[in-house]
Amino acid sequence: MRMIGLLGGMSWESSAQYYRLINEGVRDRTGPTVSAPCLLWSFDFAEIEALQASGDWDALTGRMVEAARRLEAAGAQGLAICTNTMHRMAGEVEQAVAIPLVHIADPAARAIRAAGLTRVGLLGTAFTMEQDFYRGRLESHGLEVRVPGAADRAVVHRVIYEELVAGRIEPASRALYREVIARLVEQGCEAIVLGCTEIMLLVGPRDSAVPLFDTTALHAQALVDFVLWDGD
Repeated sequence: MRMIGLLGGMSWESSAQYYRLINEGVRDRTGPTVSAPCLLWSFDFAEIEALQASGDWDALTGRMVEAARRLEAAGAQGLAICTNTMHRMAGEVEQAVAIPLVHIADPAARAIRAAGLTRVGLLGTAFTMEQDFYRGRLESHGLEVRVPGAADRAVVHRVIYEELVAGRIEPASRALYREVIARLVEQGCEAIVLGCTEIMLLVGPRDSAVPLFDTTALHAQALVDFVLWDGD
C-alpha cells in the first residue's frame, strides 16, 4: 500500500470523516484488520479561517506548501487536501512537491458524468461557490455548474462557518439547506454537489429531490484507490 498525506484540520470535523472513510474503504477491500497508511497534518482552523476572512491567500498558500513539503519529507507518496475551499491553491501545492495530489473535484465530476448528468448545483463556502478555482475544475469535465443566488449563498456560507465546523447540526439549518437545494432544482439542476466537506454532516439523500454528490465521500474513495493501487 502507498502512504497518503492528508492536509486536514480545516475543519477537524470533516478530517475525522476522511480518516474513517479511508480506513473503512481499505478494510472493506482488503481484510478486517487492515488499515490505511497515512500521515495527517492538522491545521488550527481558527488561524486558517482568520486568513480566509482577511483575504490573505498568499499566507494561506505558504502554509499549505510548507505542510505539503513536510508530509512529503515524512514519507507521503501522495497528497490530499481535505477541504474544498483550500483547493484554491492546489496548483501551488502540486508545483511545490514531487508527489501527486488527488484533487477533490475530479472524482465528483467523474461520478456525475458516469450517472449521465451534466447540469449541477454547487453548495460550499462563498469562496468555493463564487470563485473560479473550483467551478472551473468541474466545468473542465464538461459540466454546467450553477450556484445559489446571493442571499442563499450567504445562508450556506454562514451555516458552514458558524455551525458545521463547530460540530453543530441544527434542524433549522437543514430546513434552510433543503430550501436552497429546491430552488436550484427549480432552476434545472439535475444534481447537487456538496462542495464543502462538512455539508455531508447536515444533509443527505432525503433532503433533495435530485442526487447529491458528496465530495468528502467521493474524495475518500479516490484516496482508497490511491492507497491500494499496485501499479498494474
